[in-house]
Amino acid sequence: MSYYNPKYPDTPALKRAAKKRIPAFAFDYLCGGCHDEIGLAHNFDRFKDVKLQSDLLAPTPDIDLSVELFGHRYAAPFGIAPVGLQGLMWPKAPEILAKAALEANVPYVLSTVSSASLETIADISEGTAWYQLYNPTDAKIREDLMGRIKRAGYKVLLVTVDVPTFGYRPRDIKNGLAMPPKMNLRNIAQMMQCPSWCWHTLLAGVPEMQTLKPYMPKNMPTSELANFMNNTVMGAVDFESLKVIRDNWDGPLILKGLVNPEDVAQAVALGADGVVLSNHGGRQLDIGESPLDTIRAIDKAYGDKIKLLLDSGVQSGGNVAQAMAMGADFTLLGRTFVYACGAVGHHGGEHAIEMLKQQMTQVMGQLKCPTPTQLPHFLKAGPGV
Repeated sequence: MSYYNPKYPDTPALKRAAKKRIPAFAFDYLCGGCHDEIGLAHNFDRFKDVKLQSDLLAPTPDIDLSVELFGHRYAAPFGIAPVGLQGLMWPKAPEILAKAALEANVPYVLSTVSSASLETIADISEGTAWYQLYNPTDAKIREDLMGRIKRAGYKVLLVTVDVPTFGYRPRDIKNGLAMPPKMNLRNIAQMMQCPSWCWHTLLAGVPEMQTLKPYMPKNMPTSELANFMNNTVMGAVDFESLKVIRDNWDGPLILKGLVNPEDVAQAVALGADGVVLSNHGGRQLDIGESPLDTIRAIDKAYGDKIKLLLDSGVQSGGNVAQAMAMGADFTLLGRTFVYACGAVGHHGGEHAIEMLKQQMTQVMGQLKCPTPTQLPHFLKAGPGV
């Protein structure tokens, strides 16, 4: 049986526990949004509008959470979203989550700005992980990076397209967030309040962006990190630059960060295999739309042409069911899994996956819905839907 700790039955419980064990500057990076965090709140609130209706007199079904996506049958309709700087928030978090995902047969998506190298995660995941790519401004770096991705055996490439600018995040500005973290008195005091984090960090080593290290200038001061990311790693993404990536990638290609039908139409024209309807977890545009605001129109227009994945605001098995009832083929969660690492350490990935599966199984049993693909039949029309 998978690890499950009943002390943490939901994401809010994991968040509260993680907040006590992760230094404040790292926790702020994880949980925060941009500007006034209006978009962050809207992502969560939007799920309150989505109602599902049970079919209580139907025969009691055997619940099967598995779904097929890109030629693979996953054990559940959710995966672990790419989250940058995971090893800063909890030491070895990428390794913990990749291993848990492999054992549970759900996808783990490695961020380009992760603290684990793409080669390390490929080995741990036995080739089942997906890779999240920013579009480097330097064509040589892009070519070399994509060569490494192919050689490591990644089968699914996810390109993030919703970071044309560096997010304006007051929490991170105030904290002077850097990788590795700045050793000022304030941050040191925050670290000392989290002895378990300090101990595990000491064992794991100072977190660095391992995949990007070959492309970073030696002895680059931390003050130059933002410029390096903005000018080298996170290049502009448009239709023409994506064509170059599409032409050089033979496997499933997913575009992450779209919310409007016009962009999804271009993704279809590009030949993308999927899109992640996402507003980057409320971290880029505070006054933008939530994916749930537009998914029904997108599903109606393009659901038969491209796979629709969804993230941003998803934090429970019930939310996964709601997203799929609205038209999603699959979902991704980020913060929940990192909170779980902070709360329960090396069992964090196992616990979060088991928690979400239990939550979703209960919801589907209550609905009397046998499989996730049938969830749209249980959507109750109403305001906001």
